[in-house]
Amino acid sequence: MPLLKFDIIQGRNDEQLQGLLDASHRAMVEAFDVPDSDRYQSVSQHRPNELVLHDTGLGYSRSASVVLLTVVSRPRTEAQKTMFYRLLAEKLHAECGICADDLIVSLVENSDADWSFGRGRAQFLTGEL
Repeated sequence: MPLLKFDIIQGRNDEQLQGLLDASHRAMVEAFDVPDSDRYQSVSQHRPNELVLHDTGLGYSRSASVVLLTVVSRPRTEAQKTMFYRLLAEKLHAECGICADDLIVSLVENSDADWSFGRGRAQFLTGEL
């Protein structure tokens, strides 16, 4: 049920995009213990000057491979969040060659009443999910 929204700089090919989505999905499934079929992802691509992502004084070096990931999800424990950040950075580096300095994640929490998967119904509240 988590929704993963990726903001990236234009220029990746289809294979690179698929690798980014697949690796991120595997990290989410493992860290949040959700079903593999629970996959909701979107990608927005920007020209380089439309995505400004500084390092907040931490000394990180950003490149054109930078990924801004917004995760919309039910509440997760600090341990789950920490595991997700770690697994995501590891998988993106190992499988996609994305440096950990190029990964920014923001997790936004919501509740069951905040989701409708179609047909104008709140499936978590109706018991359909």
